[in-house]
Amino acid sequence: MFDFGEGKRYNTFVGYYRRKYGERLQKIVIDAGFTCPNRDGTVGRGGCTYCDNAAFHPGYSVPDKSLRMQIDEGIEFHRKRYRNAGHYLAYFQSYSNTYAPVEKLESLYLEALSHPAVAGIVVGTRPDCVDGPKLDMIAALKNGELTPGWSRTVGGSVLEAPLVTIEYGIESCYDRTLERINRGHDFSSAKAAVEAAAGRNIDTCAHFILGLPGETKEMILAQTAAINALPLHSVKFHQLQIIKGTVMEKEYAGNPDDFLRFGMEEYLDFMTDILERLRPDLYVERIAGEVPPRFVSETPWGLVRNFELLRMLDRRMEERNAWQGRLCAFSGRDAAKNL
Repeated sequence: MFDFGEGKRYNTFVGYYRRKYGERLQKIVIDAGFTCPNRDGTVGRGGCTYCDNAAFHPGYSVPDKSLRMQIDEGIEFHRKRYRNAGHYLAYFQSYSNTYAPVEKLESLYLEALSHPAVAGIVVGTRPDCVDGPKLDMIAALKNGELTPGWSRTVGGSVLEAPLVTIEYGIESCYDRTLERINRGHDFSSAKAAVEAAAGRNIDTCAHFILGLPGETKEMILAQTAAINALPLHSVKFHQLQIIKGTVMEKEYAGNPDDFLRFGMEEYLDFMTDILERLRPDLYVERIAGEVPPRFVSETPWGLVRNFELLRMLDRRMEERNAWQGRLCAFSGRDAAKNL
């Protein structure tokens, strides 16, 4: 078994930052007022069938507030929950945060990085909303070329360039699923976008939803091979949650048997199955999502918080003597270099 540190049986992203910099780096969600090409008619209308963006970001994150105000309020919000956070990452999460001219993007990213408590940015976007000039600018940002004189002392390290990650919503490796949920792009586009970012040495994360309509457990487990083949730095998973007022709510009401609906214990076992097949060098940023109860018609797991679910996963993996990468064909010797 790999030594993932802190008694963990999988490679946690929080642990990665703590080991590397000696302190917790907490993400602060910000809304910079973007939209998506499958909302404004460029590639489609209505957005993804599961999406109500308000369900996935906190109350302080609204576009009519300045970025500085959102960051300040986000710091106050998180100080109550994560008192050991030393610095913060400005997380451009809402909608597609590269869907604008490169000059506007650069200005927004630099504005967030000007906050003295911000050590870096995370840019959430779609695979079809990046191109060479945008990725070149993000790479220049990471390399410090756009922030002369910028520095932050994080733990025992002095950063002379900001931490920069790009996060792609991929959601599924199956084209028929992507078409059904109105993503407006296929998996080959996602693969090309990940490779383009990684080729510029930009840390790259991918997000996947477990339980999308038409997918089986066997299909979801099989897609870990496709995930392992991508040059990713980290990965996020969360269970599908049916949000009120969405197209998917109507689809689920009409055909519930076409959806995987995980009980909590079942999900913990299934997530363990996934982690055992996942490359051991991939950092796991999230294993489940949280949506405020007012956005859903039912809360099948009750009001269990993510930190509680993580403790349950730790116990489940220990009970099964499971660890990340146990059933993965990826070269463990190469992966261990990055742990």
